[in-house]
Amino acid sequence: MADVIEGAGSAGQIAALAAELRAKIVQARSDSRDDPFGNPVLRVTLWLTRRMDRGELTIEGALELVRHLGREALLQRAVRVGHYVGLDTEGERPLAALAERLVSEANGESEPFESFKASVERARFAAVFTAHPTFGMSRRLAHALADLASGGAAGLAVVEDADLTFRPDGRITLQDEFEQARFAVRHARDAIDRLNAAVLFEAKQHWPERWNTLVPRSVTLASWVGCDTDGRTDIGWWDTLRYRLESKSGQFARVLEKLPQGPAAAGVRDLVTSALAAVERQLALAPPITSQPDLVALQAFSLSLVHEREEALPEASRLIAALDAALAQSGDDETTMALCLVKAGCVAHGVSIALPHFRLNASQLHNAMRAAIPLEEEPSQPAQRRAFLSAVNALLGKVEPIAIDFGALAAERASATRMVMTIAQIVKHVDGSRPVRFLVAETETGYTLLSALWLASRFGIADRVEISPLFETSDALEQGPRIIDEALRSPHFRDYLKVHGRLCIQFGYSDSGRYIGQVASTFWVERLRIRICELLTRYDLADIELVIFDTHGESVGRGAHPGSLADRLAYLEPAWARQAFARAGVKTVRETSFQGSDGYLLFGTPQLASATIGRIAEAVFDTGKDAPADPIYDEPDFATEFFQTVREEMTTLVDDPGYAALIGTFGPSLLDKTGSRPAARQSDAGGPVSIRHPRELRAIPNNAILQQLGWLANSVHGIGHAASRAPDLFKAMRERSDRFDRAYRLAEHAMANSDLDVLRAYLDTLDPGSWFDRARRTVREGRRDELLAVADALSRLELAPALRRLFWRLSSDSLKLKAVADDTPEMPVRLVALHALRLAAMHRIWLASAHIPDFRPHAGLTREGLIERLLRLDVPASLALLAEIFPLKPDPTIGLDFGEPPGPREGGTYEALHRDVFAPMQALFELLREISGAIQHEIGAFG
Repeated sequence: MADVIEGAGSAGQIAALAAELRAKIVQARSDSRDDPFGNPVLRVTLWLTRRMDRGELTIEGALELVRHLGREALLQRAVRVGHYVGLDTEGERPLAALAERLVSEANGESEPFESFKASVERARFAAVFTAHPTFGMSRRLAHALADLASGGAAGLAVVEDADLTFRPDGRITLQDEFEQARFAVRHARDAIDRLNAAVLFEAKQHWPERWNTLVPRSVTLASWVGCDTDGRTDIGWWDTLRYRLESKSGQFARVLEKLPQGPAAAGVRDLVTSALAAVERQLALAPPITSQPDLVALQAFSLSLVHEREEALPEASRLIAALDAALAQSGDDETTMALCLVKAGCVAHGVSIALPHFRLNASQLHNAMRAAIPLEEEPSQPAQRRAFLSAVNALLGKVEPIAIDFGALAAERASATRMVMTIAQIVKHVDGSRPVRFLVAETETGYTLLSALWLASRFGIADRVEISPLFETSDALEQGPRIIDEALRSPHFRDYLKVHGRLCIQFGYSDSGRYIGQVASTFWVERLRIRICELLTRYDLADIELVIFDTHGESVGRGAHPGSLADRLAYLEPAWARQAFARAGVKTVRETSFQGSDGYLLFGTPQLASATIGRIAEAVFDTGKDAPADPIYDEPDFATEFFQTVREEMTTLVDDPGYAALIGTFGPSLLDKTGSRPAARQSDAGGPVSIRHPRELRAIPNNAILQQLGWLANSVHGIGHAASRAPDLFKAMRERSDRFDRAYRLAEHAMANSDLDVLRAYLDTLDPGSWFDRARRTVREGRRDELLAVADALSRLELAPALRRLFWRLSSDSLKLKAVADDTPEMPVRLVALHALRLAAMHRIWLASAHIPDFRPHAGLTREGLIERLLRLDVPASLALLAEIFPLKPDPTIGLDFGEPPGPREGGTYEALHRDVFAPMQALFELLREISGAIQHEIGAFG
């Protein structure tokens, strides 16, 4: 391995080292069966550390080893993605087969064509492109992965690049997120066209005189990129308007691209060409993204929106009329088909390439209402609920719409009021074709929904805004029926729903999953759906649609089933729930989010997008009426107790101080920034914030840290305790219940990426006792002092007792599951190898910190404090401070004549310190982050 000592080593040498590393892991695992007191992962980590000590594995060689393992993971992930969306069976035939089935079903009705028309013209599903911080890979690598998943060869060049990195793009802006969403949306719109074309073609075979009157729109698209201000203040209203104009520009460009040639479409082409030019003029005056423009710039932008309003087509009616005229003049089926597809896209999406979803937090709404309802207490407090509900209902009874202009919008300071005003200006000046979704996070009282209705009514857009509560916290899932009941008791809210003909609700799996466990959260969500269905019936609202938006993403940590897209859709809406809605006569519309790099990947190529839309269409046209009875619903006591136990165990775990220590000590430092949200808060003393409770972290980094530490607790914990209470029934349900087994298989996937030995290795790394043990046994010169320095620093953190108790808790649950389910999966050797490599890198960073010389306090920071920051892997910031304390270059004033005898100088340089300590620490940290990127591909998602 001489070349590995000197540099990265040849591909053959790296492959041989990878094979040796795998063999070491297999052997260590085997030996651990006879040595219950040892840890096979730490044993392999020590083997790697000693090779580094002897110079047999350089940092560059370790990086090449990570690239080798990561490439394998990437290639396997590409195969999994293709299989996940059914690309291996995809083509035009599945869409055609679906269309044939729909026609066959319609032919069984008394009015076949009308039945078919009603079926395909009803919106059944929306794919919502969201931009939570899940852009865990670079855009270049995401495109390469999509190409490989589609059977292409171009992506292979990226994967085989000698400088391949698994880390995300260095700086991810809101504009980056929007551009990536727009790229995916374009493919999705093309795939929807292919679905609609299959429907129209089949209709033409059966109703040749009437098929061209169909406007299929069963699947639509939406996006909240640029419109989501929940938890962020860096998106100005002008930014949101720009993005809606960008979406409008994309729709017009798409129409021009898809219009057929010839005189029939000339009128449409002229209309859209003129509108696109007007939108481009408006965009030219839009302030730069996330800037703070002055009033002169805002005024010019606003005037362009007002003055160019009609030219830019503020809604789709004139465009639809022009398309109808073109269809009347069409002389051949090819032209007619093209025009029908363009019309379907415009009817479904208006003059936007995707429909807008706005989102803010309930507290922002409550703050905006304080001027109108000056009650001091919180509206969610039980003693105050009635007072707040009575007050807002009184306001709704006398609200009068007021007119606004962009000046009022620029002057408004309340974030919720400003958002509603922004929506009002969008539906007036940009696109008023379809109602705008208004999502309210952390809704825990009906007062929140009535407040949103009052604001919308005050600005005259109640009929243009779909108010949607987001239920994601443990309390919200428990109290959801009461929250909806409080809103439905208001005659104003019931009248509002009747105007829209739909009630929109949203379920979040990220927060609910991390607080009560993913397996339990799906049970509570399903129960809440059924309760809402019952409420609609009780209030005589069964004739309105129920729109159910499940926001989760592509990771099991956010509630996405890993088996296949078909499994994921069935997991979100089980057949039994669909049957319950059908019995009640309540029609449902399903919506699901596709988040960041992982979600957009499913639309990353035309082939992937077609397969994804195909699976969605198959799912939403399946009523579930032919599904066999599921025994889990015949055992309500078992189901309730099982999922309640998971919930209780997870709730207890979240409140365990050791759990906060596990994810908060160095967990955040394992992750690169993966989105445009503002950087994490800093403590007053500098360095990363000390996490005292998981609620201080957002859900996605919480999940990502668990993935990086080798134990996906939010998806697996509590299942062992729950299963052990009724082991025979647990086994029977896995065998006979499709619903229960599908939920268990989600947890099983998480188990396959979890390993108690890996987790214990990270926990022991934070235990000073393990470092003292190494210090007692080491024979390497100088190593004992390094080990003792790390042990002393860890002792000051006092983490070990809480972490030991946490490990006992997790182990107990895991062992109970093993006793009941003897087929629990094992973490793949390659993933264990990545964890061992990272542990070796971490250990070497900490050992190197022992060589930092003592120094006078710098900006209030002592050497002990700095080493503690390094133990938390706050490496870049710590090295920047060390560069100030121990400068690489000498004092530039040395040797210069200043006219007087020279005074004292901080003379000398620290070149050796930088070369031998600081530079390796930086390189090891870069290696550590590279490993984090490789692990996400092994698991298959970020966060």
